[in-house]
Amino acid sequence: MKNTCNTSVDSKGFCFYKATNGIKRHLAVDTLGFPFFTHCTKANVSDDAGLLEMLTLNIDYFQSKPVNIPKITILLDRGYHIDYLIEALQKVYPQIMTKIRFEFSTKPSKQQKAAQGKSGFVPVVARWVIERSNARDGAL
Repeated sequence: MKNTCNTSVDSKGFCFYKATNGIKRHLAVDTLGFPFFTHCTKANVSDDAGLLEMLTLNIDYFQSKPVNIPKITILLDRGYHIDYLIEALQKVYPQIMTKIRFEFSTKPSKQQKAAQGKSGFVPVVARWVIERSNARDGAL
């Protein structure tokens, strides 16, 4: 997200991947798109680091969850590194993986899109929830 001209230089960063300066919003939502956790970082902070910061800042939520309930599934796109995330989170809270699990969200292949008679951009239902949340927030 680009910063406006009145934001301080200290709050900005430059994301080489998207070639923009400003901030990144890290957002965790439930299956309906309602915000669960939010966190802002400079644009140059990696997605992995931003997610770790967001989860670490809210680690008390996970510590208070009983172990006997189903694990919380965190869907990620292919830009994240699950092994790195698990290792870093276990340093903060060793039992975290008894309460959460990471999954890569699926993306239809070209053959699957062709079989459905679709081409180009096709929204993935599970991932599109977060995009709708981002779009709503941007409209405010």
